[in-house]
Amino acid sequence: MHFKWKYDAPTPEETRQAHELSEKLNMSPFLTLLLIRRGISTESAAKRFFRPQLADLINPFLMKDMDVAVDRLNDAMGRKERILVYGDYDVDGCTAVALVYKFLQQFYSNIDYYIPDRYDEGYGVSKKGIDYAKSTGVKLIIILDCGIKANDMIAYAKSLGIDFIICDHHMPDDELPNAVAILNPKREDDTYPFKHLCGCGVGFKFMQAFAKNNGIPFSRLIPLLDFCAVSIAADLVPVVDENRILAYHGLKQLNQNPSVGLKAIIDICGLSNRDISMSDIIFKIGPRINASGRMENGKESVDLLVEKDFNAALHKARHIDEYNEQRKDIDKQMTEEANQIVERIESQNHHSSIVLYDEHWKKGVIGIVASRLTEIYFRPCVVLTRDGDLATGSARSVMGFDIYSAIKSCRDLLLNFGGHTYAAGLTLRWADVPEFRRRFQHYVEEHIQPEQTEAVLRIDAEIDFKDITKRLHNDLKRFAPFGPGNEKPMFCTIGVYDYGTSKVVGRTQEHIKLELVDSKSGTVVNGIAFGQSASARYIKSKRSFDIAYTIEDNIFKHNLVQLQIEDIRPTEGEITE
Repeated sequence: MHFKWKYDAPTPEETRQAHELSEKLNMSPFLTLLLIRRGISTESAAKRFFRPQLADLINPFLMKDMDVAVDRLNDAMGRKERILVYGDYDVDGCTAVALVYKFLQQFYSNIDYYIPDRYDEGYGVSKKGIDYAKSTGVKLIIILDCGIKANDMIAYAKSLGIDFIICDHHMPDDELPNAVAILNPKREDDTYPFKHLCGCGVGFKFMQAFAKNNGIPFSRLIPLLDFCAVSIAADLVPVVDENRILAYHGLKQLNQNPSVGLKAIIDICGLSNRDISMSDIIFKIGPRINASGRMENGKESVDLLVEKDFNAALHKARHIDEYNEQRKDIDKQMTEEANQIVERIESQNHHSSIVLYDEHWKKGVIGIVASRLTEIYFRPCVVLTRDGDLATGSARSVMGFDIYSAIKSCRDLLLNFGGHTYAAGLTLRWADVPEFRRRFQHYVEEHIQPEQTEAVLRIDAEIDFKDITKRLHNDLKRFAPFGPGNEKPMFCTIGVYDYGTSKVVGRTQEHIKLELVDSKSGTVVNGIAFGQSASARYIKSKRSFDIAYTIEDNIFKHNLVQLQIEDIRPTEGEITE
């Protein structure tokens, strides 16, 4: 894959502001330019950005219905009612349930948790879940990371004398469920200042409000912030404003004193004695929490996350690690099958989107396949599988295209759908899949911009190797945690050469380990280019090339930095072999 590089040169005003800020912060001007472009133009704003404060979290009672939700929870505890904490089976839902359950369990014992079975019950509030609540004497259900569109099921629960408090972050429909309280910053009638909390984040705000109302010190919530960091990273919500504060302090907790369950996952995926980043959560911790919900039942992940005994947690973590290995095998096979279908379709006709369906694909893995296809083809993608007479599916989008709106345009064909701009789920009749495909693809053709389907790499600054110092790297680390809205800075260097020792590495010789020299400064640096072995012949030809990269720690040589090279292209537009 070769990208189109996009670099916006700084305006004279941006250059002036960056130099002024550079002097105040004693930081390189091309790093202060990154701050300017993040809307941070003063010394005080920069200090708040680099040192996010828990004291700057928004007052939770600014969220609509928060006072009602806290009153109902207080009433339930006062009357010793049984409470059920109910959540989705993905990382966000499982961490949200673990956070709320662990916090409330410190003060109240008549409490239980429930995760629906993806294969038996499907997404969101299920009749089986409500019937379970009724049979165990539950009077109040706190639902997390789902429920905003469960109008019928919540009406059914109400008929059985069960109240709901909804904590969700997905797009609401025009008609809201008849719940006691609906906490969702995306409600049209909600003036809460930050709209991009994840489900676990909404649950945290609920617990923050409950603590504040009951005189419980905020310090009692801090040990639960590691769950917030995991959910923010895994759910790919913007790492800005309140999410940045929660992620920053959550990562601190995860690195210094993680909860027992997360510590067990950290151990089994080889992250012990390392500084854990958002990237580690996305690629190592998150997939393991997700694995039990994808392969069997997500409740096993919550069992692990709320476990108090480390040896028991380690046993559970090894079990979900086995699920993750099974998931990888199925994921690989399904992605290969999906790729073959796309290539066959592409040979006949090109579309601006991809809609694939196969009745044998595993429901728990289709979301991953949709993500992979979007990354490969840079197009919005829907992947569906069969469940009896129904089709259930997952959708993923490209930067800047609202896939939720595209799916909503076909709502008369859908039995259920939900999600947000870049990810959604849907259910429809199997017989309606061809018509859905036709209409979805037509909507995308009409609304997508050509540049949204290009493989674009946004370059933050062009630098020389001599600029890559330990101090620069330490300053770059202060920009973390990274994620949507605060991407890891991408640099490029023009006209570099192989120092003579670069080589292809990896189990199937798919990566390149590089030692490069910069033609301007003569400085030598090390780098790794994952999955780019096709460029090796050109690199060894002694001709010059350009690289785009991020600057990382070398995890094997702790005092060194290395470049993680995202793209390699011949200098002056030559074609790579």
